[in-house]
Amino acid sequence: MITTCSQPKGAPLSRWLRRSVLALLAAVLATAAAAQGEVAAAASKRVVFLAQDFRNGGITAVYRGFEQACQELGWTLNIVNGNGDRATIRRRFDEALLAGVDGIVLGGFDEADIADRLAASTRPAPVLVGWHASSHSGPASSLFANVSTDPAVVADMAAALVTPAGGARAGVVIFNDGRFDIANTKTLRMREALSRCARCELLAIEDVPISNAAKEMPAALERLHRRFGVRWTHVLAINDVYMDSMHFPLLSLGRRDIVGIAAGDGSRTALSRIRSGRSQQLATIAEPTGLQGWQLADELRRAFAKQSPSGRVARPIAVTTQLLRQLGSQEIDDALPYRAEYRRQWSGTAAGSAPGR
Repeated sequence: MITTCSQPKGAPLSRWLRRSVLALLAAVLATAAAAQGEVAAAASKRVVFLAQDFRNGGITAVYRGFEQACQELGWTLNIVNGNGDRATIRRRFDEALLAGVDGIVLGGFDEADIADRLAASTRPAPVLVGWHASSHSGPASSLFANVSTDPAVVADMAAALVTPAGGARAGVVIFNDGRFDIANTKTLRMREALSRCARCELLAIEDVPISNAAKEMPAALERLHRRFGVRWTHVLAINDVYMDSMHFPLLSLGRRDIVGIAAGDGSRTALSRIRSGRSQQLATIAEPTGLQGWQLADELRRAFAKQSPSGRVARPIAVTTQLLRQLGSQEIDDALPYRAEYRRQWSGTAAGSAPGR
């Protein structure tokens, strides 16, 4: 599917947001290394965004940002949905290689899934960048750059929100998808954080594929309720998708007391749920996904221009009902002037500056 992109006009920032931007920028946009020199133009490029599964709200949100950036750069963008199936992802990756595209974004799946396909290809390799395609940000074995927040920071922020009420204990279940290194990193870090909490108990780690969450969560929740009863008070999950399928099954079990916290990614559905204040999801540790979509385009552009990766790592945001109500109708990324800053960089008027700084 070939798509063209449009850039919506952002609403003016409120007075509160103007003050908050100054405080947020240093935390949200941590720049590990500034770009050196002006990045040369890279027009008329053909790029593919290969998504692990567009049912994942984080992937969809990052794609929207990437789509906008491609419009700015005048690139032709082809979007491909792997539908959560590894064989489909590998086949569609082979098709992109055969098509001779200039760059491919690995959207939410591990680079190891396609490493052998890349090695077997006899064609010149396209530039590969990834979103959550490695357990760490920056260059990886097959990637010019992987764009991600630090999963350890995400996990620590999520675990810190597990607060036992009064003198009670918190009984925590973690939902993981063991297929992904970044998910395993988050899970291990959350387990370590809970072990340091005197009034927290890790009850279980449930391995449920993100792509199967809607089908498997109701039975998993019922099983956990039978096993742990009132000892079970909190859910930590490596992605908002698990929370999408948690509310009604818990209500049917009479468990309005369970508190959900997602260690990523800040999907639109999750933000709507949290903003209402009526959901059992207390918070999500959100990726600045719009910014990351534009960073994916910037990393590709640097590679095309024979520049070094940017080294930028955005800091995640702990999103609660209070924060969303303060933001009003604004999206989280609307408070960050990354679009204007990237435009200035790409036009050569602000080469080397970090977006938002």
